[in-house]
Amino acid sequence: MTVTNYFHCVSMAAVVANSLPKSRVSKRLAAIAESATLAVDSKAKALQAKGEHVIGFGAGEPDFPTPEYIVEAAVRAARDPKAHRYTPAAGLPQLREAIAVKTKRDSGFECAASQVLVTVGGKYAVFVAFAALCDPGDEVLCPAPYWTTYPEAITLAGGVPVVIDTTQETEFKVTVEQLERAKTPKTKVLLFVSPDNPSGAVYSREETIAIGKWAAANDVWVVTDEIYEHLTYGEHVFTSMPTVVPEIADRCVIVNGVAKTYAMTGWRVGWMIGPPDVMKAAINFQSHTTSNVSNVAQYAALAAVSGDLSAVAMMRESFARRGALMHSMLNQIAGVNCMAPQGAFYCFPDFSGLLNRSLSGVVSATTLELADVVLDRAKVAFVPGEAFGLARYARFSFALGDDDLREGISRLASFVNG
Repeated sequence: MTVTNYFHCVSMAAVVANSLPKSRVSKRLAAIAESATLAVDSKAKALQAKGEHVIGFGAGEPDFPTPEYIVEAAVRAARDPKAHRYTPAAGLPQLREAIAVKTKRDSGFECAASQVLVTVGGKYAVFVAFAALCDPGDEVLCPAPYWTTYPEAITLAGGVPVVIDTTQETEFKVTVEQLERAKTPKTKVLLFVSPDNPSGAVYSREETIAIGKWAAANDVWVVTDEIYEHLTYGEHVFTSMPTVVPEIADRCVIVNGVAKTYAMTGWRVGWMIGPPDVMKAAINFQSHTTSNVSNVAQYAALAAVSGDLSAVAMMRESFARRGALMHSMLNQIAGVNCMAPQGAFYCFPDFSGLLNRSLSGVVSATTLELADVVLDRAKVAFVPGEAFGLARYARFSFALGDDDLREGISRLASFVNG
């Protein structure tokens, strides 16, 4: 090949390369998986908009209205010109103080108001926590099933999710032995969630202590999500890890919010609590991203966390009744095996017995396929286990009215038996 021909070929290659379509979206954001829970809810609502009577078990939010005293606090704030301006990026000082007091009251963990960062919902607190702790390549131990956002938040923060499978036989709880096998020199953080979404599992005090002591002994940070702290049933009781394992407190970040406890999912107020150096970095990060949370929502949250828990007790009683009903009805369906919910507001049944068999003339190989078929045929929406890292299972929220709950599970049973 002559020099002229060589440069001609190089030139042509450049023309071809430049003519290829370039992605308009960054690889970082393009790699994010769609939220499966929101996708199911969106699909169900789209069918409802067409006049279909769809019963949705997909959304993870209470069906109760926000308590009136909280709404009134927001109305007053909306009329107050002071709430119309920027406020500190870390949150209203009085709200940060109230969250510290509430944490001591409900969890037994004592922290200073300066260790609290108020965020745009608990979901953003999760992201900021991992952004504050993870360098590129740091591994985060992530027990499955897990809430769909965790792996995405870890990855966006530069971390690497290391998934540890659990099963219904172990009540979807990870053991110290599993953690020890999964640990590598790159392990930086353990994600600990109790009560758990989607499984409804609640770690006992003894189990929490054992895992916390393992993390402390191995210099592993813990991010503990306590968003469902008030929703436990029967003999199961919430335990805050840094309270029962004080030696982990300096390597522990708590994330929480008002969404589940006070029926405030749409208000978007969460928080993060951690050691002073981590919180300083997290607050600085938020000052460059979202700045302060909506002041009206912050004043509503202030009323929520400062008030009593009577409304919470009422909701918990209803959830306990509905969870027991759903658990019983699911276990009456041939091929379904469901653990009784211990906390949160979800059942997480094993659908292995429904796969690879004809149901109303249709065979589904995965719960992903089954979810589509059930939504299409029975007009019942649930989230397949693949979204939570455990195939063959499915998440059903019992945060809906009793009549819809009965009707929805009855439709599923009719589809299976049809």
